[in-house]
Order: sequence, then C-alpha cells, then structure tokens
Amino acid sequence: MHPPVDLAEDLERFNGRLATYLKPEDIARIGSAYVFSDAAHRGQMRSSGDPYISHPLAVAETLATWHLDPQALIAALLHDVMEDTHVTKEQIAERFGKTAAELVDGVSKLDRLEHQSYAQAQAENFRKMLMAMARDVRVILIKLADRLHNMRTLDAVRPEKRRRIARETIEIYAPIANRLGLNSLYRELQELSFRHACPMRYRVLTRAVKQARGNRREVLSKILDTIKSALPAAGINADVMGREKHVYGIYRKMRDKHLSFSQVLDIYGFRIVVKDRSTCYLALGVLHGLYQPVPGKFKDYIAIPKVNGYQSLHTTLIGPFGTPVEIQIRTNGMHHVAETGVASHWLYKDDQSLDALQKKTHKWLQSLIELQSASGDTAEFLEHVKVDLFPGEVYVFTPRGKILSLPRGATAVDFAYAVHTDIGNRCLSCLINFDPMPLRTELRSGDRVEIITSPHSNPNPAWLSYVRTGKARAQIRQLLKARQNQEASVLGERLLVRALEEIGYTLAQVDQLAWDRFLHDTGARSREDIYSDIGLGIRLGPVVARRLMARDDNLQLEVRKAGSVTIQGTEGAAVHLATCCSPIPGDPIVGLIRKGQGMIIHTHDCSTLKKLNRAKTEWVDVEWEPAIGRLFDAHIRVIAKNNRGVLAQLASGIAETDSNIINVSMQDDDDLTTSLYFTLQVTDRIHLARILRSLRRVPEVLRIHRHAQPVKLN
Repeated sequence: MHPPVDLAEDLERFNGRLATYLKPEDIARIGSAYVFSDAAHRGQMRSSGDPYISHPLAVAETLATWHLDPQALIAALLHDVMEDTHVTKEQIAERFGKTAAELVDGVSKLDRLEHQSYAQAQAENFRKMLMAMARDVRVILIKLADRLHNMRTLDAVRPEKRRRIARETIEIYAPIANRLGLNSLYRELQELSFRHACPMRYRVLTRAVKQARGNRREVLSKILDTIKSALPAAGINADVMGREKHVYGIYRKMRDKHLSFSQVLDIYGFRIVVKDRSTCYLALGVLHGLYQPVPGKFKDYIAIPKVNGYQSLHTTLIGPFGTPVEIQIRTNGMHHVAETGVASHWLYKDDQSLDALQKKTHKWLQSLIELQSASGDTAEFLEHVKVDLFPGEVYVFTPRGKILSLPRGATAVDFAYAVHTDIGNRCLSCLINFDPMPLRTELRSGDRVEIITSPHSNPNPAWLSYVRTGKARAQIRQLLKARQNQEASVLGERLLVRALEEIGYTLAQVDQLAWDRFLHDTGARSREDIYSDIGLGIRLGPVVARRLMARDDNLQLEVRKAGSVTIQGTEGAAVHLATCCSPIPGDPIVGLIRKGQGMIIHTHDCSTLKKLNRAKTEWVDVEWEPAIGRLFDAHIRVIAKNNRGVLAQLASGIAETDSNIINVSMQDDDDLTTSLYFTLQVTDRIHLARILRSLRRVPEVLRIHRHAQPVKLN
C-alpha cells in the first residue's frame, strides 16, 4: 500500500523546487492557486484515504521538476476543480487568467451523461484532450503527470478498475510519453501498468531479475571497471553508469520473441555520457576494441534520430564469460532530451538540439488535427492515434534523399501518404531501390522509395488491409466514404424516381417547399444526403416519396406499378453483387436494400432469398442494362476423366472463348474422375453458355454445370 502523505512536508518540498527557478511573485500566485484548490476540494478524500489536495500537489510537483511555467503549475493544482467541484471555467479565468483556464478545461473530462457507454465517453475524452494538446502541449504534460501519480497510488483502487486503468495507461498514456520523448516517465508508466495489469507475472520476473543480478554482479563490476579505465586511457572523459533493464521490457522481449527468461541474456547495460558528438564515436571505437560487438545490434540514432528526438549510439558487446551487455553512448544534451523530451524546452532552453525536437513535436501535433478532420467519428480517430503512437522503427529515403521515419511493417502506401496526402490519394505504383514492387511491399530501413502517381488513380479499399499509419488509414477511409456516398446518391435518386412513379408522380413535380419541409423534419442537410441515405438503405424510397408528395396527413396516394431500376454492375460501393449466387447479366435478378449496405443484387432463385425476412427488407425490381462493358465472375464445376493433360485441354477451350481464368482448384472424386472448379470472367450468360459448349467438346468431360459461389477446398 502507498504510505500516507505528509501534506506539510510535500508542500515544503514543492516550494523548495519552485524557488530554484521562479520569481517570488510567481511563487505567490501558485500558492494562491494551492489555497483555492484546497478550499474547493475540502472534505474530499482519495481512495487511499489521503486528503484530495495531495493529488493536485503531487501533479504540480512533477511539473516543477521539468521547470514548467507558472500557468502550467496553476493549472496542475486546479486540474480537477471543474470536474469534481462547482468551480467554473469562467471563475478560474477571472482569478488566474485565461491561459490557466484553457489548460484546466483541456484536461477536464466531458460530462459522461452525454454518451451511451463508458468506452464511447473515454474515446470522446481522449479526443478532446488530444485536440487541446495540439493547441498547447502543456495540456498533455499535466495529464501525464496526473496519470503518473494515479498509477503510483493505484493500490487503493479495486482490482478490476486497477486492471482497466493499467491497460488504458499502457495503450495510450505511455506511448504518448514516449512520442514526446519523456523516456523516464514512459518507462515508469510501463512498469506500473505491467505490475497492476499482470501482478503475478510481474512478481515472478522481478524475483528472477534480482537473482540474476546477484549471479552476475562480479562480471558486471569487472566490465564497468574495464570501461572506466579504458576511456580515460584513450583521452575520453565520460560518466559511466550501469543500468538495469526494466521488468516490462524483459517481459515484452520474452513475449514477442517467444523466449524464456534464461534466454534473455542482455538484461543489463551501461550508459556512457560524453562531452560532444564526435567523442561519442571515439568512445564507440574504444569499446569495440575492448569487447566483440554483436553483428546487427549497432544502431546510430545520432545520425538518424528517432521520431521523438531521441539520440544515442546503441551497441551490444559480448563481455567476459559470454555475457551480452548493451551500451548507450550520448552527450549531456542528448541525455537531457532522452530523459525529459519535449519538457526539456522548459528545463534547457539554451540547448540547440531542442530545435529539431520542437519542430517534430509541432508537426506531430498538427497531424492530430488532420487525423481529426479525416476521421469519421471519435472511436475511429482514437484508433488512428493509437497506431501512430508506436515509435517509428523504419527509416527510408525519398528520391531527393530526405529521410522519413515510419512504423515497422509500413508499406509503400504509408510512405506515399507520409510524403503528402495528394501523393497517397493518386498513388498508382512504386519503385523500391529502383525496382518496380507491389504497393503492399513492407519497407526496410535504407530503402529508397519512389511513388508513381496518376491523376485518375484513387485509393483502393484493399489498401486498408495492409497500411500501418493512422494518417494513411484515415485518408483512405475518408475518400472511400466520400466515393460511397456519391455512388449511393446516384442510386438513391434512381430509387426515389421509381418510388414516385409508383404513386403517379415525377421528381420534377416535387416542389421546393416540399423539399424544405422534409429536410427540416428529418434534420438532413441537403437533397444529396437524402439520396445517399436511400441508396445505402438508411431510408426507404417509398416512404420518402409519400412524405414528399403528401400535402396533408389525410391524403391517400394511389400506388401504381413503376418500371424496374436498371443495373450496370459498375455502381461501386452502392450496389453489391451477392456472393451467395454470383449474378451475371442475363440472370433474372432482384435487388434488396439493406440498411447501411446499399442495394444487394441476387438471382431470382437464390437460396438465400428464402431465408430473408421480407418485412425487414425493401425489395426492388431491377433489371440489367442492355449493354454492359465490364466482366463478371462466374463459377463452374467440371467433372472429367482422370486423364493426363485434361486441365490443359480445358484451359485451351476457355481461352478460345475469350475468357480469363481467375482461379482453379481440383479434387479427386475417385480413381477414375476428377472435379475441377473454375472461376471465370464472363460478359453475360450468353458468353458463359458459349464457354460451356466449348468445354463439352473435350472428350474427357463427363458433366459440367454452373456453381452459385466459389468452392473452397481444404
């Protein structure tokens, strides 16, 4: 359990930190905020039994260690007053300034009563917090300090809530800390999350690490002494520190690489801090002369920094008795950035290396705003942010030599969107290291990638199955939705025209007053939205037609028989050909409007139709367009004698009829016969009949018939 707090001692320590870098008048304003917060929270207690004011004080103290400005510290002390008391944003602004009020508002949660579920409320709160963070990074620094103290005192919370908060922390807050370069905070949040989410595993691994530390103490001391004597001998002044890998890092390595604890050897390492960049490489040479480096384990994050600004040389050496030891080499400035990331802006304002970090952070924060505009809803936005929170591990080059960092597993499509949204949307093909490669190719560090675009190219829905970055996923979804709505709008207008014909009207007879009344009653923004809803099955065409033409509630409209809706099969996302019966031009067909899916085309004799509830589905008379210039998939089964060369004869017969084979599979029925299942591309039923006649001329063919859907063989 967390020990009870001593408020007087904590307050004295906090004021001592403030005195090291703030003016007396600023400290007085912060003291006033403490008194205000204490009064607002008076009578409230934490789950641990401590007075509630101990929590905002601990949050402000963490920010003080980063030397944040007075406004941020005031906001930290007040960060829960809007949420847990009757204090308003206007009161905070009047008393402590608009900036402090905006920071408190950015951290405060939304009213959960507005939402249908806890998950939805949490997603909306994250969206609000991240958008506020995009405007002012201090919002997330306050929230991270808030989460850190909550995690440190999580023992007082009931187990199920403890596990939920721990999962939330490791999925969202720890990656954000890492993305902002707050390495120490990132590691501590990971450790605390692992301890509370998987307490048994944490205890077992902690004991194993302590035991291993005792077994290897002599070896590690020997390595440390050798390094400390070798560097000065080479004229290098350095601080050498031993460091133990965190328990969660060891667990993740065991899990990801399917290793036992005894197989994870490099659980210890050393950090070497030197005066400047060139000395880092000199120190690396000395170490490689002392011990043999492990091939493939050297990483130069100085020449190519991580996305969060992290810089160091990493190498793994084989020490005495075959013990692998990881070494990190960096300068003092790099060490400051590695430990406190974007908070270094307040701690070390004169450090030139912070400029690049500030630019990268600003760029990422701006990308959050782009993701928000491209995402359809809050949950989707949060999903995209989660993807982007994991650090980039692949470094690739543009044709002009610029380096881009992408997540491991990123493809050429991710690269295209990383360069520019328009490049991604018009992406046609790619060259990787000057060779043509598929767009789904996973990129490796060092690849040179060139994207070939076309003004007529559009995102492919299949891209969503392999893109990794949130930006690519959000932009693809946005364009696909826009395209689906456009196609659904065209189909919906045709369905409304048909529904109006059934009651004896035309679309031209619907006056503007009727449209205005209907739009007002339904809350729709435009006619196109109504058309799109009809095309997607969200609204029923006959219902819309009757409401548009009814002058009053008592008017009964005569229903007439209207003509069929013509289908080309090229309507895209608004019209789907059912996979259960695979209709082709010439088949008698019927259209089913399914909510949110649009129109699905079935054959009249489809077995699936018999199972559908007609009351919940709108059935539409449809017919094929007389001339359709596209190909359709048709499935056939051929039973033939099990003779040599029969597949070649069948393929030749199909080729002679100007058809293409998409897929073929075979299954032996017995020793004498074989079933061959083909998926072919045909223009219509006449074309298919011509193919079947051609195949029947093959002497080995015993029986042939059309299949409703492709056959999957084990």
